[in-house]
Amino acid sequence: MNATAGPAWALLAGASLWGIVWYPYRLLAQAGLDGIWSTAITYGIAAVVGGAIFFRHWRGMLASPWLVAAMGLSIGWSNLAYVLAVLEGEVMRVLLLFYLAPLWTVPIAWLLLDERLDRRGVFAMTLAFGGAATMLWRPELGFPWPETRADWLAGVAGFLFALGNVLVRKIDNVSDAGKSIAIWLGVTIAAAVHIPWSDATLMDAVAVADWPIAWGIGLALVAMSLAMQYGLSRLPANRAIVILLFELPVAVFAAWLLADEVPRAKDYLGGLFIVGATLVTTLRPRSAPPAEP
Repeated sequence: MNATAGPAWALLAGASLWGIVWYPYRLLAQAGLDGIWSTAITYGIAAVVGGAIFFRHWRGMLASPWLVAAMGLSIGWSNLAYVLAVLEGEVMRVLLLFYLAPLWTVPIAWLLLDERLDRRGVFAMTLAFGGAATMLWRPELGFPWPETRADWLAGVAGFLFALGNVLVRKIDNVSDAGKSIAIWLGVTIAAAVHIPWSDATLMDAVAVADWPIAWGIGLALVAMSLAMQYGLSRLPANRAIVILLFELPVAVFAAWLLADEVPRAKDYLGGLFIVGATLVTTLRPRSAPPAEP
């Protein structure tokens, strides 16, 4: 068996899970649990279970406590915004706006990692911007602008996720497991901070939560992290990112099958630009694939 087959299948499984994880969140919402509480509960479960599995890595997080905290909270708020966005908006549109990482990653990496802004980086940013402009174009306004709160949330989620992933690359003295724990905790904390803006109390959330689904999501989040860590650490970056893009067709098919959502033509066109920008970044010598939460 090819030595890269196992890691490739692990990444494929992780990407597929991330492409459909939005659906059980919608089931929780239908049961009466809002996005803030569902995020806090599911990532809290992931933090407890994952923290127990990787308990030996807790101490390693103290090697760069401030950077680890910044990384965990950046991705934490990113994932909270993503969950809220997929509960309110069209899945494919949200996912594509979330995938605007090249538009944000290139300048952030230049500022924080001192990575040279070369022509490929500028080209990737141009493609990503073109994709965003195509998707967000408002004929009545004559310029691109988000249509809904879900668009805003998806864009913010993508920016914060890009920031978090640059910090992941900057922190080279903490294990992948330690970073995963920080991410699970970061999402849980971000959601907990927003609980005062939820209409539900703790007792309400406990009463209406569909706990088998919540536990299923929490365990799936741990499994996704394990699969991603295994695959990303064993495959070249340019091959890994292509496999991770499998998340997009999975999400399109799942959204059509489970939610009867059909993207508009401008979403498909914008998506081609965004996918192209993501692929261009893999040609950069110092690039790295994104770390899924």
